[in-house]
Formats: sequence, C-alpha cells, structure tokens
Amino acid sequence: MPSPASDLSIEDLQQHIRRMYYDKDVARGIDGTFMWLMEEVGELASALRGNDRENLQEEFADVIAWLFTIANVADVNLAEALSAKYGQGCPGCHRFECECSLDEKP
Repeated sequence: MPSPASDLSIEDLQQHIRRMYYDKDVARGIDGTFMWLMEEVGELASALRGNDRENLQEEFADVIAWLFTIANVADVNLAEALSAKYGQGCPGCHRFECECSLDEKP
C-alpha cells in the first residue's frame, strides 16, 4: 500500500484521485459526478457561513477532489487547463496582478 501523500502537485493530485476512484466515477458518469460536485459546493457554502475551521478545510478538500474527479471522467488534464488559462496572467487584463474592475469577471 502506498504511503499517503502530503504535498501533491495539481497533476499528481489528479492522478491520485484517478487511481482511487476512476472506475466508480466512470460508472457514475459525468451527470452523476457533477451532481456530487454540486452537493459538495453546497456544503462548502454552509461551512463558509459557520466558524468550524476543520469542517471548512474538509469541504474545500471535497470540492477540489470532486472537481478532479469530474475532470478525470471528462478526460481533462487540469494542470494543462490551468496553465493554458492562467499561466500567462489574468485572462482579462493579461497581467500577473489583475487590474480588471471589480464588476468585471476576468
């Protein structure tokens, strides 16, 4: 049994999640997996309104894990996608320190 990872890159984490859950995730499909992601986003929203730091951390971790899960089912490499979209700065103003107005979505 492999030892638990303490510091994973985005690519490593996506592969880690894939090894653990891929067969179940593919069987569930994109729609079912997306619904689990949305449930976790709702739980994160609730945790953000509370003051339980441990629960907040767990809910952030769950949202990230389910995002990686759905990316695996959809065959999207998140490290590549993030690098392509944000690796050269803000997609809106193209700066590394965003200068977009607050009412603008970069």
